Formats: sequence, C-alpha cells, structure tokens
Amino acid sequence: MRLDSDLQAIQEVRDFLQEAKAAQILLEAMTQEQIDAIVAAMAEAAESEAERLGAMAVEETGFGKAADKKAKNLFVAQDVYAAIKDMQTVGIISKDDVNKVWEIAQPVGIVAAIIPSTNPTSTVIFKCLISLKARNAIVISPHPAALRCSQESAAIMRAAAEKAGAPPGLIHCLTRPSVEASGELMRHKLTDLILATGGTAMVKAAYSSGKPAYGVGPGNVPVYIHESANISQAVRQIVQSKTFDYGTICASEQALVVDQAVKDELVAELRRQGAYFLNADEKAKISSILTMGKGMNPNVVGRSPQVIAGMAGITIPADAKVLIAEESEVGQAHPFSMEKLSPVLALYTVSDWREGCLRCRELLELGGLGHTLGIHGEDMAVIEAFGLEKPASRIVVNTGTTFGGIGATTGIWPSMTLGCGSFGGNITSDNIGPQHLLNRKRVAFGIREMPLKSPADEVTAKVMESLDTLNPLGITREEVEQIIKNVLSDMQVNT
Repeated sequence: MRLDSDLQAIQEVRDFLQEAKAAQILLEAMTQEQIDAIVAAMAEAAESEAERLGAMAVEETGFGKAADKKAKNLFVAQDVYAAIKDMQTVGIISKDDVNKVWEIAQPVGIVAAIIPSTNPTSTVIFKCLISLKARNAIVISPHPAALRCSQESAAIMRAAAEKAGAPPGLIHCLTRPSVEASGELMRHKLTDLILATGGTAMVKAAYSSGKPAYGVGPGNVPVYIHESANISQAVRQIVQSKTFDYGTICASEQALVVDQAVKDELVAELRRQGAYFLNADEKAKISSILTMGKGMNPNVVGRSPQVIAGMAGITIPADAKVLIAEESEVGQAHPFSMEKLSPVLALYTVSDWREGCLRCRELLELGGLGHTLGIHGEDMAVIEAFGLEKPASRIVVNTGTTFGGIGATTGIWPSMTLGCGSFGGNITSDNIGPQHLLNRKRVAFGIREMPLKSPADEVTAKVMESLDTLNPLGITREEVEQIIKNVLSDMQVNT
C-alpha cells in the first residue's frame, strides 16, 4: 500500500525522532571535551562551506545577496562559535561556595527547529551548533522554499559531527516539509523543545503545541536620529545595515524617525550615500506592492531596489541602494510604516525626542513589539529615556540595527534567534544560545537551621511585648512564662 505524501511526511517525522532519541542518549553520556571537539568540527565545516551554502540559498529562494549570505554563515561559524566554545554544558557547571549551591547541566533532549526561508543556511548551522553544544539532538523542519539548501546545511553539520565522534542520527532535516509534518514534529511526545524562527503563524503554532518553545516576533524596527547624532556616521551605518542581504534580517531598520533640526542634513547625506527618495507618485506605486493581505508581499522580500522598482513600474538609478519615502502616518493602511524585509525605508520627522519616543512606540506597537529599536545620538539622557521606556528587547545605539541586534557589532550575545519577551508574546527577551537549551539542576546544601517555636514560646513573646511597654505590677518574664505554660497545660495544648 502506498501512503499519500502527508502520511509519508508524518511517518518520516516519527522515524527521525526515534533515531534522534537513541542518538541523544549516547551524546548525553559524552564528556565536555568530546562535546567541544564535535562542535569545533561543525564550526570548521560551516566556515569552509559558507560561500557555497550562501550561493545555494540565493539560487533556491531568490532572497538576498550571495556574499551577504556567506557573511551570515561566517558570523555563525566564527562569532557564535567563539561565544559558545568555552561554555560548560556537561556536569557541574558552577559552584557557589558561599551559599553552597552547585548547578548541574542536563540537556532538554530533542529540539524541533523551524527554519525560515530568509536566512535558511545560517539558521540551520546556528541551531545545530547550539543544540549539540547543549548535548541535544535536533530535527529540522525547513521552509519548503529553502528545502535544498537547508538539507545541504544539515548534511554538512551531521557529517562533521559524526566524523568528530558524535553518534549517528543526532541531526535530521525533513525531506517533505509541510504544515502537517511541522505539526507532527512540534506535538510528538519525543519532541522536548521547539526553537521556532519563521512567520507569525508558525510561531503561534509552536506556542500552541503544548511543548516548551522559544519563538520570535516580527521586527518592525524604528530608528531614532537625535539632533546630537553624527549624521554622516549614522547614515553610513544605516545604509550598510538596511542593504545587507537586501534587508532579510528581522533586526534591520524599517523606519527612520529624525529630529526636524537635522532632517535636511540627514536627507542630503542619505542621497549622497545612495538612497533614492520616492516622489508622491512613485511612493503610491511602491506602496501598492509592499503588502499582500495584512502581511508582507513575499515577492518583494529580499529583492534589490531595482527589482522592486521594476515590479512597481518605475525606473530608478542603477546605483540606488535603498528606497525611501517620507511618511506621516502609522497603520495597516500605510505600508511604509510596516515591516519590510527589503531595502525600503519610511522617513518620519519629529519636533524633538519626546515626539520621537511616541512615534517609535507607535511603530513598535504596529508590528515590532519586543524586538529591536535603534538610536543615533550622543545625548546620554535621551538614550537612557529610550532604553527605559520603549517596549523593545534590544536598544541598539550608534550602530546598524541588523548587526547590533544579532550581536555582531555590539556586546549582545551573538545569535540568529532573537527573543521578544512578553512584549512580543515570547518566553524570553534574550538572544538565544546553548544556555536556553539546558535544564539547570541545583544541588543545595543546608547552611542554616530553621528556628522552631512552640505555641508557648509564641504566646509568651507576644505577652512580653505588651509587658515591656505596660507592666504596672512589675511581673518578671520568668513568672509570665510559667503562668502561660500552666494555662496551656491545663488546656491540653502540646507545647
């Protein structure tokens, strides 16, 4: 009997989970040195294949630039690896000698990894590295539009891990990705934790599975340019960040919010550094193709400015790096105010930082709660005000938000999965790493005795508190204690 494709996909999920479970039990018994050798081999393989995998991703999905896909792969293979390579994930990982508490690391088990089409190869590499570092197995559900490059990335990770001594079957990638297969993977009893990077619907499905899940929210990132900003530097960083891989990282800038006092200088510098400002007619034409229903038009995501302009029926210079439209409204009816994973920006003008605060909050509330916000300026009081008040998990100052948010140009933990906290309906506001894929057990030694008080002691204490302030008869403490004990004994209270 031949099974239909949905049943075959579900059976594949079950088979992969069974193999992953058997392999994970063996991995869990390995030493820290063995785990570190496996992860080092995986990072080395990812680095050597970074260029080929980046080209594969662009060829298959049509999103972004091959050189920037390579850079993302290298960021994981180099920066993420550097952050995790010395992390203790086996046995006793910390001892508090003062409070006499030990922390012991134990893996969660099997990680179900949902992969997006915008950053497929780098996300596969990333999730494989952090999963095995924490001694977990991983089963990957790739986006159907990025199936081939995701499978190749997983195959490279698996081969490198097994060559370095990992048990076979730790890393799997579905060959028949579908909604049904992803659902089975997320709900199956052998799945222990879900690491979901993808669209809002997929992340909601992960949270609805009944399993622990790390999801991410959308990133409608506003960037405030204060009058104290170094405008030339700010523009250079913004353009570099927004055009990187044609804007496919969720932490990339979506709207610029500039003080009126420096608007003219900003606009002139943006033009000088390759921005193309749309006139009213061009803005209307681009607006018409930016969205599809209530979300982004996938045909626009990760495309060059020239391709996007051509889709809208307008012509722009061949050297234009980013499209910008001035905007004054925020909402679903104004596509430029929404998330645009492409080299397209909105520009808002405000009178001062207080109005800038309100505008940035509006933009976050429209579709970026808990994700990332950027600031360019030197006024520390303003920076502090933004940091204290804004519902964003990453406040990135004087750097491109694409790179700052993932930890490439800031001291934030380097990661390809960025939590949005309760603001965005996520369980954490952290940048995800191996530390989130561990159970931390605690061995706690007794360091004090719990004081025990009898009923007589408690009654005596309360009576003596009163006698200390009012004792006209001059009764002593010993006499009071004896009277209370006699009364409680008569009442047959066990003292």
